[in-house]
Amino acid sequence: MEDEVFRPLRVAAAERIAEGIHRFDLVDPEGAELPPFTAGAHLKVKVPNGLVRRYSLCSDPAETARYSIAVKREETGQGGSVALCDGVHAGDLLPVTAPRNDFGLKGSPTGRIFIAGGIGITPIMAMIHHLQAEGRPPWKLYYLTRSAAHTAFLEELRAPELRGKAVIHHDGGDPDRAFDLWPVLEQPKGRHLHCCGPRGLMQAVRDMTGHWPSSAVHFEDFGSAANPQPDDKPFAVRLARSGQVVPVPAGTTILAALREAGIAVSHSCESGTCGSCRTGLLGGAVEHRDLVLMEHEKPSQVMVCVSRAAAGETELVLDL
Repeated sequence: MEDEVFRPLRVAAAERIAEGIHRFDLVDPEGAELPPFTAGAHLKVKVPNGLVRRYSLCSDPAETARYSIAVKREETGQGGSVALCDGVHAGDLLPVTAPRNDFGLKGSPTGRIFIAGGIGITPIMAMIHHLQAEGRPPWKLYYLTRSAAHTAFLEELRAPELRGKAVIHHDGGDPDRAFDLWPVLEQPKGRHLHCCGPRGLMQAVRDMTGHWPSSAVHFEDFGSAANPQPDDKPFAVRLARSGQVVPVPAGTTILAALREAGIAVSHSCESGTCGSCRTGLLGGAVEHRDLVLMEHEKPSQVMVCVSRAAAGETELVLDL
């Protein structure tokens, strides 16, 4: 992906809105209007320790005077969210990119279902603002959190105008109290599903929507599937059209290795959710880590932004 342009926005407000979750309102330092965005969009943010992180916009897309993001402070992460939540205050300047959307409200369904887990509510809040303003199509939110204290935007979602549209479930961290999503997902009924949350939740939803049209199921995930895993091993990819062999180290994705070798591959989300990097697979076994491919597609295709060679496999052959 080409180098992106960062522009400084001023932090108009920084506040804790739930246990471990902080909201930042960003405005132009000169008071100018900000570039418009559509519901589901995100920004890339350069946090104080130099890392670049993606955060969904949770504010109303109709507002052009500010952007709002909500960030979960992850103690066990790489330090990006901690640097942002602990080190950024009202009045500071924060470098951000223009909004980009890989998780938009596509299609013209009979209705929309939203499933959010924890901080995954952020892009869905913008979608709710948009649909409430449009007045259509009908929608329903299932928001799954540990407790009321860990639930962002709780008061907004309890507003009278959203009565009957937002189901908020707290499981207390007990798997036995998990919300049963199967009755919600059993019949597609011409609706579209939008899901954002922990990888385990999204994988469970993916498994339960295998009978849905693939174009009706949408996920947002900011890279957890691309993060190195302790048992990742190096392997190589062979490009069938040229015979070139590209090594893929343990801490590197296939996509990153191809880019390093000067090989252009279409891509966007880099999290295995948008399908842009779908690539033909001609040989080798794959550990599929995406949320896009159907079971019948997995033997012949691979999402190179997140998936890797299966354990014991030393080479994949790609249709490149």
